[in-house]
Parts: sequence; structure tokens; C-alpha cells
Amino acid sequence: MVLLEFAMTPTGEGESLSRHVARILDIVDRSGVSYQLTAMGTILEGDFDVVMGVVTDCFRALQADCKRIGMNLKMDYRAGTDSRLRSKIDSVEGHVGRKLRS
Repeated sequence: MVLLEFAMTPTGEGESLSRHVARILDIVDRSGVSYQLTAMGTILEGDFDVVMGVVTDCFRALQADCKRIGMNLKMDYRAGTDSRLRSKIDSVEGHVGRKLRS
């Protein structure tokens, strides 16, 4: 199971990129993959090939009409576990002893 965080940014497309982010999030949401949207990116959880397929689909959608795309991607793989999208936060909150903003 992997947690994969990515942010994809077309350059040269003006100051506001929300319309492009909306296109990406539509693809993510329709994929059925568990995800969490953050202010700086999107976290996907699932099988490596599946989440990489979603990232590829997002890239291809932007590639159709954006001449330059930057992407930040980081990934954490851990064998045999699922639901880490929430359990990692729960674990840290347990050590802190209270709920944190997430």
C-alpha cells in the first residue's frame, strides 16, 4: 500500500491555477482511489500501479493543452497495511495526547 502526495502545476497559464486543479481533482475523485485534498497538494492511498495510473491520467489531461507542467511527488510504501491516510495522523495525535488540525 502506498501513500502518494502530488502537486501538478502548469506554468505559463496565468496567476490563478484553480481551473487546472479542478480538472485534476475531478479525475482523482472519479478514480475511486482514497484521497485527501490539502492546500498544497493531494494525497492518494492505494496500490502502487493504481495511484500511479491516476497521476498519469492527471498529467495527460493537462498535457493536452498545457505546454509546460511541473510536478512534486513523494511516496511512502509500506507492505501489508491500509487505511494509513488516517491512521498515521491518529498515531501522531496519540503521542501528542490530543486532536490536531488536519
